[in-house]
Amino acid sequence: MGAVKPVTDGSFVGDVLQSDKPVLVEFWAEWCMPCRKVAPLLEEIAGEMGDKVSIVKLNIDENPETARAYRVMSVPTLTVFKGGEPVQSVAGARPKGTLVKMIEAAL
Repeated sequence: MGAVKPVTDGSFVGDVLQSDKPVLVEFWAEWCMPCRKVAPLLEEIAGEMGDKVSIVKLNIDENPETARAYRVMSVPTLTVFKGGEPVQSVAGARPKGTLVKMIEAAL
């Protein structure tokens, strides 16, 4: 279950803020090298934990409104949302274990 799903400014409210389970959002950009390192880790986590958490990615160049609303200053920024609120956030590529701990803290 669960691959990483792209979201947009238009789908963010429904896919993230109104989700009934925690959501890990990767704010990323096409030109971002660290984002490319994080992508396969997020796919792995989505495969392992997809029943408990949604993992989505938002391209900040194509969806600037949401990135601005959450004051994303660097990519990748990984933010866990629970109940429509951001509960934890880190900037920069992180190891898989760190990302899993962030998700588990929100479960």
